[in-house]
Amino acid sequence: MTKVDNQIGFPAVPRSLDVSKLDHALATRGLSQTTLASEVGVTRAAVSKWFRGESFPRPDKLLKIALAVGLAYEELVSEGTANEPNEPIVAFRKKGARKTTEAHIARAKDMGGLLARLVPYLPGEPLTAPPALRAPTRDYAYVQRVAQDVRRKIGVADAQALEFGDLIEHFERFSVVLIPVFWGDRKAHENALHVHLPASGTTWIYLNLDSQTHDFKFWMAHELGHVISPTLQGDEAEDFADAFAAAILFPEECAAAEYKAIARKSNPGSIVNHLKSVAEKFMISPITVFEQIRQYAHATDQPAVALDAKAIFPVTTKFNQQFYTIRETLFDGEEPTAASYIAKAEEIFHTSFFKVLSAYLRDSDAGAGYVQAVMNLSLVDSKAIAAERG
Repeated sequence: MTKVDNQIGFPAVPRSLDVSKLDHALATRGLSQTTLASEVGVTRAAVSKWFRGESFPRPDKLLKIALAVGLAYEELVSEGTANEPNEPIVAFRKKGARKTTEAHIARAKDMGGLLARLVPYLPGEPLTAPPALRAPTRDYAYVQRVAQDVRRKIGVADAQALEFGDLIEHFERFSVVLIPVFWGDRKAHENALHVHLPASGTTWIYLNLDSQTHDFKFWMAHELGHVISPTLQGDEAEDFADAFAAAILFPEECAAAEYKAIARKSNPGSIVNHLKSVAEKFMISPITVFEQIRQYAHATDQPAVALDAKAIFPVTTKFNQQFYTIRETLFDGEEPTAASYIAKAEEIFHTSFFKVLSAYLRDSDAGAGYVQAVMNLSLVDSKAIAAERG
């Protein structure tokens, strides 16, 4: 019989602590199960259950165990080989070059399992799913056609800048549940997290509001790329979503026009200034503008832009830092209360998440601990949201 994790509601990938390595690490450091329990912040009985394989630590507890005994995730945890068809499918929009580890994936899948509890509370009962791409690829011409088609459905002209509201409206057409979160102070690994639950066919997207405006728009478009290409996974999915995001935010028609504008410029400083002015107009990063122009030139067999690609990266970093984060923009630089945060999230992102969360909290004995785990927030913030919605 398939083992089911009753805490999160989906068939679990077999995982257990490597007790022999854990015992050895405890002995080496002169620790006992009792002291480990104190270090992790749980009861001695909870630790005993972990050692007997009767339960498995939550991601936050697992991290504390690893820090206490000095073991990496791969050393601490034994992963099973079962590939459950209803296991959550996750995709990350990472911060910079940060590496996605097994611990990140495990935590995201656990969050997906917790989201499964909310599915019965979602509004409506759609019997069909919106159409997805049949065979998505990264081919330049193909991606441009897809981007043009989506822009047409949204109702945005080829040379017009895409607005945040346009993206949010299209997410709604796919019945995606957006979850705006504050992850900046936690030094989170991801700026966005995409979770698809195959059993219910639902998609949930966490968006980090502690992100700069121009990057945030790209990450939203990137997540939309995942939504329309559900058959892709791993690096293939990330690469397609990146290509789609750039194309829908700055399509070929725009790239062609700006290529002509800068092809006459030979001074790198002049080219950079032009890229920055275009980026500000479209509210995207200069690197996105540059890459789309560069790809257009390559696809149409025209001379490359007279600018070293490496030169645009520090320019983009400095450019983006001139602008507020989404949190600062939405709340005028003030620290929002739980009530104002929820109200603004519902107003701007049209999310049903908090109403669904409220209904679940009322019907269950779950509280701040559930909110903390499903939203990856601090306990203080989680208690405030649970009090507001419970």
